Amino acid sequence: MAPDAFTRWHQLRSTLVLSQMAPTALLITTVALLQFGLAQAPLALRIATAGILLASGILGALVQFQVASEGQALGRETDAESSLQAGTRLLWVVKFVTPTIFVVIFGALMVALFL
Repeated sequence: MAPDAFTRWHQLRSTLVLSQMAPTALLITTVALLQFGLAQAPLALRIATAGILLASGILGALVQFQVASEGQALGRETDAESSLQAGTRLLWVVKFVTPTIFVVIFGALMVALFL
């Protein structure tokens, strides 16, 4: 594997990890705040909370999808035997499974916030 491809792969992985931090932290914080009465807060505050979660989730998913697509393209450019190509085989999880999990959690939080 070329050193440039190796460097690019590590940049993509770092971007992927960082793009998951904000949505995850916001989801965890929202769950914690529900324990302290967020569901009984004024409607405007609950709508703002939903908007922040949604915006963060959408932006995070877009970055993750783009990074996974770039990683898959990088994997296709390398030798069939390389460890980089083997590592890119599971990037479909980042593209499809992770956003699906976010949507399910987001939906559950919306039920907790508004019902």
